[in-house]
Amino acid sequence: MAKTGQVDQQWWLVDAEDQIVGRLASDLAMILMGKHRPTYTPHVDTGDFVVVVNAEKVKFTGGKWDKKEYTWYTGYPGLRTETAGKRLERHPDWILRDAVRRMLPKNKLATKMLDKLKIFVGPEHEHQAQQPQPLTGLGQVKQKKRK
Repeated sequence: MAKTGQVDQQWWLVDAEDQIVGRLASDLAMILMGKHRPTYTPHVDTGDFVVVVNAEKVKFTGGKWDKKEYTWYTGYPGLRTETAGKRLERHPDWILRDAVRRMLPKNKLATKMLDKLKIFVGPEHEHQAQQPQPLTGLGQVKQKKRK
């Protein structure tokens, strides 16, 4: 079992260009939780840091840019809503951050996990000093061949 402070955390670089949001978010959540390691422990943060670039170039399947709605409560009566297309114009990084946040466990440890996710709009990021390694093969679905 892993212990707090004894886990060697790595930095990964992910290019989100032409990636489907849900599939990419699922893989990112697994890395943030540490489920890709053999020493995964549920009550210890064993995950790695992830730097995501080109967050504005993610894709949704179907007509989700117009149909998918994000809602939030402002403290006043009624809810605020906006479509995924509007959110892409205002805050393109929030689309991927919300998708990953909802796939993490619902506890205090999830906040620490989400803090390790660094999302940037465009190809540049400010974590060159950490030397993130490129992580490939995320968000890809292995399709079965039909006979």
